[in-house]
Amino acid sequence: MLIAPSILSLHYDNFNAELNDLNNSADWLHFDVMDGNFVPNITFGPAIFSYFKKNSKLYTDVHLMVTDPVYFSEVFAKAGAEGITFHYESLNDLQKCSDLIDSIKSQYIKAGISIRPKTPISVIETLLSKVDLVLIMSVEPGFGGQKFIPESLDKIKQLDDIRKQNDYKFVIQVDGGISDKNAFEVTSAGADCLVAGSYVFNGDIKHNIELMRKCEQ
Repeated sequence: MLIAPSILSLHYDNFNAELNDLNNSADWLHFDVMDGNFVPNITFGPAIFSYFKKNSKLYTDVHLMVTDPVYFSEVFAKAGAEGITFHYESLNDLQKCSDLIDSIKSQYIKAGISIRPKTPISVIETLLSKVDLVLIMSVEPGFGGQKFIPESLDKIKQLDDIRKQNDYKFVIQVDGGISDKNAFEVTSAGADCLVAGSYVFNGDIKHNIELMRKCEQ
């Protein structure tokens, strides 16, 4: 199990202490980049991202929730992102998605694709041989603190079946309403990487992450 806390929920008035806790307990740092158009929220740009890069050796996992993922992928590639995931729905075109995947990977960056809860796996199935990661949104993207959508488990299982049948190597990541209460269920369905925001940062970060890891045992 890889745990990727979403720094969207980090308390910036306690930045250094919380980042230190993450550095000593998490696997990845997950950056939710929102432009206020694709989703009704605005987060941060490359300057803040770069500050995290200077103060952490964790893998930097950028999730673009933007209307122009081509532009923002270039911005965060230059800022040093190690993985960039964009939404199929932002381009809504398989060829454009394929081209963007190629562009990201040509810069030696891991390329991922994400879908909203109501978008079926079948829409992106022809892209699965190319990507390094598939992000299943288990809430509607845009805000933290939402409840996990139970139907997401079926989608995770379906994606894992496709992966096994074709010997694909992509990581299955799940984001939305993840906690120690459902971590085992989600990983049992086939997920490899769990994104958690509100749960991780509500209280003792290291303890909360440890509880999630224990669920796998």
